[in-house]
Amino acid sequence: MVMHLENIVPFGRSLDEYIHMFTLTEEDFSRSILSVGDGPASFNAEGTKLGYEIKSIDPLYTFTTNQIRTRFDAVVDNIIAQVASTPDDWVWNYHKSPATLRVHREQVMDLFASDYAVGKASNRYEVGEMPHLKYPKSAYSLGLSSHFLFLYSDHLDQQFHLDSIIEMLRICNEVRIFPLLTLMLKPSPYLQPIIIQLQALGFNCEIQPVKYELQPGGNQMLKITRNTI
Repeated sequence: MVMHLENIVPFGRSLDEYIHMFTLTEEDFSRSILSVGDGPASFNAEGTKLGYEIKSIDPLYTFTTNQIRTRFDAVVDNIIAQVASTPDDWVWNYHKSPATLRVHREQVMDLFASDYAVGKASNRYEVGEMPHLKYPKSAYSLGLSSHFLFLYSDHLDQQFHLDSIIEMLRICNEVRIFPLLTLMLKPSPYLQPIIIQLQALGFNCEIQPVKYELQPGGNQMLKITRNTI
């Protein structure tokens, strides 16, 4: 089933989901991480407790905890209802059912909410909007984009995607993006043209399988690194 969304929704994922989506290792967690478009993810909250260096950015962070929770509450029923109406059209290896998916999303929201005020005060959550960010060149080692770039290809055009990825590569030595499917459950039409453009600019691009899949076929990430030759 395709997912019908009028706008980008404030749904977040957990640390464990990030590990699976991006094949994150202990070595990766020893690096400084910039996570773009995190929304109400608990990745930062959980990672910080384990001593990881994570900066999360999102336009959503202009709002208060209660305002973000209100936005989450406004969309969760519709999204879970769309999934529950066609359970056979989704992969339930990680989330075992639509009901479990909802529980996981609510748990993530609660973890985020409990950390958000403290995290904002320590600049772990900062307001930022692609494709222009305030951070200097090579400020972070690893950049992550979860459920933003490529997923919303019907909302954001190819130039926005290219500009945003190049901006992430200005700031980060390596970038990983997941998923590579759109909300229509098809590969983003921007994926291959952008890979060609990035390779022409001297970047290495690899599509790698990952151990996370909710959208059928949505078990790949794009890994982009600088050509050191």
